[in-house]
Amino acid sequence: MIVVTTPTGAIGRQVLDRILDSGQAVRVIARDPSRLSARVHAHAEVVAGSHGDADTIMKALDGADRMFWLVPPAGLDHADSARRYYLEFTGAACRTAASRGVRVVGVTSLGHGYRGEAGLLSAALAMDELFESAGVHYRALALPFFMENLLHQARAMGERGTFVLANAADRPLPTVATRDVAAAAAALLLGTGWTGRARVPLVGPDRLTPDAMAEVISDTLDRAVHYRRIPLADHRSAMVRRGASPATAQDFVDMVEAQNDGIYDAELRDLGSVTGTGADTGTGTGFRAWCQDTLVPAARS
Repeated sequence: MIVVTTPTGAIGRQVLDRILDSGQAVRVIARDPSRLSARVHAHAEVVAGSHGDADTIMKALDGADRMFWLVPPAGLDHADSARRYYLEFTGAACRTAASRGVRVVGVTSLGHGYRGEAGLLSAALAMDELFESAGVHYRALALPFFMENLLHQARAMGERGTFVLANAADRPLPTVATRDVAAAAAALLLGTGWTGRARVPLVGPDRLTPDAMAEVISDTLDRAVHYRRIPLADHRSAMVRRGASPATAQDFVDMVEAQNDGIYDAELRDLGSVTGTGADTGTGTGFRAWCQDTLVPAARS
């Protein structure tokens, strides 16, 4: 039995579709089962609740041997640090998976070995240490910047010809598409030949700076699109104005500072030249291909 968390999320939904296609027994944990498709209700067991809740996770892992794990966003107004949130949310699942021998495929950040504070990314790396120290059979899908993070600015690109981040304009920002994350996760969940603990970096074939991303976006949208970097202090202030707690705003700022400081570089150097998904799932999605089949339709809708 495979357990899938976040079954309505951007990654979890795609993982679940692949597991359903395989015909293997699957169980999902959902806060709101009404958001699940008719296909899921027909072919998967559904456990209502949060996978951060001890009783819910114990029920969901009863008789299971594999689990896809992703910590959902805490919400902008969450008062605690991301590190505390990640560790508290993961604690019960970690203990239950360890005691029952459940193999876990988890979504985390690229950047193992980085010594500085990295906000949300440090929280994910601390979660990995929790699973590993408990002796859970664990595969950490180590991810850089999601291409899909740009989708919420697709309309601005199409209408105003700009997108905005706080990342350095001239520093390469490794990216990955969620489709490749889902493919790698499903391949591991459906596989039977692994135990122990290992990291699985998933990095697309490009090493584009935000300025270079703007050039690709311009080509695919067939209109000039420019990248505009905002100062980190302005980024923090804007988040607070939108309702973020000071702790959450600082975690996001620390994350971008770490990206600008090269948090992804140490792990990538250990791997040499990394392309594709790193999990025998084929060539990774390039940024231009993603723009053509995902960003362009969103910008023009």
